Amino acid sequence: MALLLLQLVVLGAALVAAALVLISIVAFITASKMPALHQHEEEKFFLNAKGQKETLPSIWDSPTKQLSVIVPSYNEEKRLPVMMDEALGYLEKRQKRDPAFTYEVIVVDDGSKDQTSKVAFKYCQKYGSDKVRVITLVKNRGKGGAIRMGIFSSRGEKILMADADGATKFPDVEKLEKGLKDLQPWPNQMAIACGSRAHLEKESIAQRSYFRTLLMYGFHFLVWFLCVKGIRDTQCGFKLFTREAASRTFSSLHIERWAFDVELLYIAQFFKIPIAEIAVNWTEIEGSKLVPFWSWLQMGKDLLFIRLRYLTGAWRLEQTRKMN
Repeated sequence: MALLLLQLVVLGAALVAAALVLISIVAFITASKMPALHQHEEEKFFLNAKGQKETLPSIWDSPTKQLSVIVPSYNEEKRLPVMMDEALGYLEKRQKRDPAFTYEVIVVDDGSKDQTSKVAFKYCQKYGSDKVRVITLVKNRGKGGAIRMGIFSSRGEKILMADADGATKFPDVEKLEKGLKDLQPWPNQMAIACGSRAHLEKESIAQRSYFRTLLMYGFHFLVWFLCVKGIRDTQCGFKLFTREAASRTFSSLHIERWAFDVELLYIAQFFKIPIAEIAVNWTEIEGSKLVPFWSWLQMGKDLLFIRLRYLTGAWRLEQTRKMN
């Protein structure tokens, strides 16, 4: 009996090892190259408030604003106005209190099929193109790809990514700024402050089904086990970067869709960029494009493949690349 159990254990271990080898081979073979940092000709320009084309700046230019806000938007004509009203209301009040404070908001329309660009452009007309710019992508790249395009055309010393649904209260950017400041001195001027909803976990569990709660815990475990240590909420869409940290991490990013946050933080930890996790006020907003089961399943696969592709050398972290 004992011999049979031992044989079964050995067989099970061999099957697990074989499965891991097979998955690693699949991950290596199917690994896509790092997406080319390429702009279509139409994506190199934005329209000023008069509707005239102007050339977009580059992340590798010297900063001319204190804060850039990047808002990735895909079919967000209905939810975007609420977020923009809150963000611009806050930013304008802050500038009145402190005239030295400068900002820009860049809405990146990720190939929307609705009127997202037109809705966003109304804010450009209202506030001027020095404060609000709209980048309309030729085709859908995914949330990570859209944010990268916005970051690479930004002018800020600090760069905030913020979701178009306005789920996070925009004034909480001050909490992230304090979090960044507390990380000083920044190695090579690089640091990241991540908004976090981890403090709301108990409340969210009470409102979720057991199945969704199980999925959530499973995802958190995979993130911790495979990719990112010490960050409880990797998926909050409210993150603040120094200009140098944004350039380094986003120029090294392979994944452009839902799991991009995890790879982004994996890259940051690889380069030993200090990261602060800051509790923010967050509200569930209707209209999410995530389909619970299939999205979690896709992200779980992405997490495994992120780890395996870096381990097998299919993906390698490079020095900062420039966009052409």
